[in-house]
Amino acid sequence: MTPRAADRARYDRATAHLDAPLAIVDLDAFDANADDLVRRAAGKPIRVASKSVRSRALLERVLARPGFAGIMSFTLAESLWLARSGFDDVLLAYPSADRSGFAELAHDPKLAAAVTVMVDDPAQLRLIDGARDGGREEIRVCVELDTSWRTLGGRVRVGALRSPLRTPAQLADLARVVTRRPGFRLAGIMAYEGHVAGVGDSLAGRPVRSRAIRLMQAAARKELAVRRAEVVRAVRSVAPDLEFVNGGGTGSVQHTAAEAAVTEIAAGSGLYVPRLFDNYTSFTGRPAALFAQPVVRRPGVGVVTVLGGGYPASGAPGADRLPVPYLPEGLRYDAQEGPGEVQTPLLGSAADDLLIGDKVWFRHAKAGELCERFETLHLVSGDRIVETVPTYRGEGYAFL
Repeated sequence: MTPRAADRARYDRATAHLDAPLAIVDLDAFDANADDLVRRAAGKPIRVASKSVRSRALLERVLARPGFAGIMSFTLAESLWLARSGFDDVLLAYPSADRSGFAELAHDPKLAAAVTVMVDDPAQLRLIDGARDGGREEIRVCVELDTSWRTLGGRVRVGALRSPLRTPAQLADLARVVTRRPGFRLAGIMAYEGHVAGVGDSLAGRPVRSRAIRLMQAAARKELAVRRAEVVRAVRSVAPDLEFVNGGGTGSVQHTAAEAAVTEIAAGSGLYVPRLFDNYTSFTGRPAALFAQPVVRRPGVGVVTVLGGGYPASGAPGADRLPVPYLPEGLRYDAQEGPGEVQTPLLGSAADDLLIGDKVWFRHAKAGELCERFETLHLVSGDRIVETVPTYRGEGYAFL
């Protein structure tokens, strides 16, 4: 029996009493992935990206492990909810225009002490001040660096369109604005290199493109390490008591951790290891989050149909944004239909061994987005469910 076949047998035994659709997290794989992230971080704390987990119970589980500290959140409403729930170190990774949220933050000392918000423009500070509604709590602020790699005299740009702040001088100027503005405290710098951390460098059947990505990433890491260190020096000259410098992502943990200027690493997807993280030479994780759909039809030889399954991930549309049939091995989509809103035909010889009511196990393309489809996650250890926990959706929240 192959390892994947053994996993399928475990998952089927653990969920035999449950009807699909359902979602699981394999705790043995989840914990092994957490250990691997800590190993790669080489002593620097890992801040957990909540958007990649989207379950309070699993955030609590990973933060209880040595090597993890703090949460990186994705909306202000989520940040406040997490802080009210007892998480005391929440970095909001994206700027917000949530005026009611800022008013709540400015009125509550507990929330103000726990949550750090992101800015890359003085206009965002003015928006926060305009939203205070009389609240006088000091707002903790993090400034963000544009990490994109530019070559050919700037004519070629690789990286996410995030912060407009690129140079040490630009970051230092904003740091001065923050430190001189009453009611704000500059707490940190964030620099997320998505073009390194979030882009696989070993694409199946595409050796030339894979090599080009590796060359780009090597050049980008070298350039960013120098520039990030210069930015940190420039900002610390303005704010010597800067608390943290955040960088990285699942795909670049060990590289970012090697930079002396970085004090903590961000990661989250590496806990679940969705399909987009199969294409890396720097690490190999274990798929931990899966969902099952039931076989409801057998249209013919080599074909079964499962209920639903059309759960595309965010990003530029393409085949890599689709979930993949994972267990049993050897199933594929019908090219004319793909994964469907209500039904999904699956082709392959493995289909002939499936009966009505059997489960087909899928992996989502991205990590936490799977949780927007399910209210609960069944936590599997070995061949049994040890706990069932709610997702954000199961607790009644959809923050985006």
